Amino acid sequence: MRTFTKPAIDVPAQLELLKRRGLRIQNEARAASFLQSVSFFRLSPYMRPFQLPEDIDHRFREGSQFRQLTHLYDFDRRLRLLTMDAIERVEIASRAGISNHMGPSQGCHWYINPQMFHPTFNHQRLLTTLLAKQSNATRDYQRECERIDRLHTDDERKNYLKRHRAKENYARHYPTEYSHPPLMPGWAMLEELTLGDLSYLYKGLARDSDKKAIAKRLGLAAPLMQSWLHTLTTIRNMCAHHSRMWNRELGIRPELPKKANFPWPVHLFAPGPHTRIFAVLCILNHLMHQVSPHTCWGQRLYQLLHEFPEVSLKTMGFPLDWYQDPFWHRPRA
Repeated sequence: MRTFTKPAIDVPAQLELLKRRGLRIQNEARAASFLQSVSFFRLSPYMRPFQLPEDIDHRFREGSQFRQLTHLYDFDRRLRLLTMDAIERVEIASRAGISNHMGPSQGCHWYINPQMFHPTFNHQRLLTTLLAKQSNATRDYQRECERIDRLHTDDERKNYLKRHRAKENYARHYPTEYSHPPLMPGWAMLEELTLGDLSYLYKGLARDSDKKAIAKRLGLAAPLMQSWLHTLTTIRNMCAHHSRMWNRELGIRPELPKKANFPWPVHLFAPGPHTRIFAVLCILNHLMHQVSPHTCWGQRLYQLLHEFPEVSLKTMGFPLDWYQDPFWHRPRA
């Protein structure tokens, strides 16, 4: 173990360091402005493809330019935005799928019954989380009511404002209107959960028949839906934290379809680890066709990659002829 000795340096010193390492900077004012908005540390992973491998001084390859770094950074940012756009649609559809199956078949407060879940599922954590959300929302509402009471206006106006505030959030609305059951109905509960919580809830359902019925709504078998929700939780968190994504070796391996009749790219039927972002983008393309049959999402992905031809497809797990696969050209509904 060593003692950390690297000094903190300002933006002008950062530019000088990059130049000493052999990076060409055509417009130093623009480069400085960029580093004021995107830290040197955040930009560092985007430098590595342009640096000499295993070089302890982190020198750049001959001819490398600062604008190449920013171009790659912009590509990764836009890839995250496109990915997040699809995850949002899939997440909302997953909530709807669970709600539309479990509510009509098991009742509006189905999730309160511990028998709905596998014995290993932490049912109490779910209830405690929801109770805390309602309690916090109620406390916030009470504070707002106190502020409203201090306003210099008539009682009719105050009551109107209180009713309006109560309806802004169902977690605060439910306890103000109902005393039993103590927790909100299932369709509202599902909207309060994070994607990670939703994935855990689906995995924890006791009956395979429920899992199969929910997964079928997204054109999946239950094991695939369980795996894909877990995978998309990880990817969503990467996007939400603006983490590098384009060349990352994913720490999670989603289960992939094995049946030849499943609409899936030929490349992913072949043996391999498939731990790059290509597999996740294929998952999202399939799911987007389920939730929005008229989607142009795959075409938008192609257009993004076409705009950045210098980005290596191989580092993302793409085959060179990826867009020729019929998987990306399903007829629109």
